[in-house]
Amino acid sequence: MPKEQLIIFDTTLRDGEQSPGASMTKEEKLRIARQLERMHVNVIEAGFPAASNGDFEAVRLVAEAIKESTVAALCRAFDKDIARALEAIKPAKSGRIHTFIATSPIHMEKKLRMSPDEVIVAARSAVRFARNGIDDIEFSCEDAGRSELDFLCRIIEEVIKEGATTINIPDTVGYNVPEQFAERIRQLRERIPNSDKVIWSVHCHNDLGLAVANSLAAVIAGARQVECTINGLGERAGNAALEEIVMAVRTRQDVFPCDTRVDTTQIVPASKLVSSITGFPVQPNKAIVGANAFAHESGIHQDGVLKHRETYEIMRAEDVGWNANKLVLGKHSGRTAFKARLQELGIEVESEQVLNAAFLRFKELADKKHEIFDEDLHMIMSEDVVAPGDEWYRLVSSMFHSETGETPQSRLTISVRGVETHAEASGSGPVDATFKAIENVALSGSELLLYSVNAITTGTDAQGEVTVRLSKDGRIVNGQGADTDIIVASAKAYINALNKLKSGKEKLNPQL
Repeated sequence: MPKEQLIIFDTTLRDGEQSPGASMTKEEKLRIARQLERMHVNVIEAGFPAASNGDFEAVRLVAEAIKESTVAALCRAFDKDIARALEAIKPAKSGRIHTFIATSPIHMEKKLRMSPDEVIVAARSAVRFARNGIDDIEFSCEDAGRSELDFLCRIIEEVIKEGATTINIPDTVGYNVPEQFAERIRQLRERIPNSDKVIWSVHCHNDLGLAVANSLAAVIAGARQVECTINGLGERAGNAALEEIVMAVRTRQDVFPCDTRVDTTQIVPASKLVSSITGFPVQPNKAIVGANAFAHESGIHQDGVLKHRETYEIMRAEDVGWNANKLVLGKHSGRTAFKARLQELGIEVESEQVLNAAFLRFKELADKKHEIFDEDLHMIMSEDVVAPGDEWYRLVSSMFHSETGETPQSRLTISVRGVETHAEASGSGPVDATFKAIENVALSGSELLLYSVNAITTGTDAQGEVTVRLSKDGRIVNGQGADTDIIVASAKAYINALNKLKSGKEKLNPQL
C-alpha cells in the first residue's frame, strides 16, 4: 500500500524574506521559485501581494512562470488583501489563497483589539470571500501555539464550513515543545467534527531551536503539510528547515507514515542559491547542507566509513546534491564543457544571453585561479548582473596600499550612473579605507551592521565571499561580492548593498 504524501509548502520567498536584510528583488524570487519547482516542492508561497506593488509584481511573476507547483499568496483576513492576492495569482496554473488572523488571547486583545466572536466573524467572512474566487484556500490561526484549544476548535470548524481546504496551525513565536504540539494537533483533529475534510498543516518557528522537532512531531500526529524554508531562513531564529524535514522523513521511513515527492538531489543547489541571494551564509555544521555535514575528522569515524559507509553516515552525500567530483574546470575549458557541468550540477540556464555572461565571468575567474570548483560555479551563476540602467554605482578599478607602520590607503574609480569618479581614503585597514572611499562618493549616511567573509573553496587562491549589511532609515539590506582578492570582494559587496538601498522599497511584512 503506497504511503500518504507529505505536502511540502515552502515559504522562503515570503517568511524567509522577512529575515532582516533578506529582501529579494522579483528577479531573485523568480530564480529561487524555479529551483523550488525543480525540487518538486508542492506549494511555493511567493509573497504578500498587499504589502507593496513590488511584492504584488513578484508574486504575479512567479505565478506566470511556475507550472509544476502550486503558487500561494498570503493575505490578512481583509477583503482588500484577498482581492489583491487573487489578482496576483490569477495567471497561476495552480493557485492558492493563504489567509490568516490571530487567535491567541494576547494577540486578539493587544494587537487586533477584537473580541473572540469578532475574530470568528472576520475569519468566516475572509474564507467566504476567497471562496468566490478560488477553490484552494488555506486558513491559518496566527499564534495557534498559544491559543486556547476550545477557541481554536470553534473558529476552525467555522472556516471549514465556509470552504477552507487546508488548516494551518502555526507556532508563531516558537513557544511549543514537540510532545505538547503533537497533542494539540491530535486534539484538534479529534474534537472538530469536520476535521476530515481538510489537510492539516503546521508552520513552526525556531526561537527555542525546536521548529523541526515540533513539525515532525505534528506529522506523526496527523499533519500532512509542513511549512518550511530553505536553510531554515526566517524571522528571528528562523523557520523549520526544508532540508531537515524532507531528509528526516525520507531517512526514517520506519517512523513516518508518509513521504515527500521532493527531488532531494536539488537540496544543496537550492541551499547555495538562497544563501548567495540573501547573503546569509550556511554554518559549516548545519545539518544536510553545511560544509561539514558529511565530513569525518575523527580517526575512528574515518576508519569506520572507509570500511562501511553506513557505520557513521545515515544518508549519502550524493542524495542531497553534494557532488564527489569537486574539481571540474580550468582556464582552458570551453563553453561546451562549462554548460555541460552546469547541467550536471542541476543549474538551469535561462537563456543564451545569461550563459554567455556567466561564461565570461568564469573565464575572468579562471585567469585568477588555476582550478575552478563546483562551489565557484554556483557563485558565478548566483551573482547579480545588474542592468546598466538600474545600476547606481559600479567598481571600475581599485588600488590598495597596506604596509607595516603605515596607514592603509585605498584609491578607487567608481562609476556613478555611468560617470566615472575617483575617490581615496585612509583607514585602520585596507577594507576600512575602501569603505570610506566609497562613502566619500556615495554619501549614503548608512550604518554598517555586518561585515562577514567566507571562503567559497579551500586553498589560498580561493574566492572570498563577502557579505555587507547596511541600515538606513529603518531599512536593512545585504550586499554580496566575491573575488579572489578579498578587498575587491569587500568593495563589490558594499557597492551591491548601496545599489539595493538606492533601488529598494519599504515592505510591510506580516508575522505568521
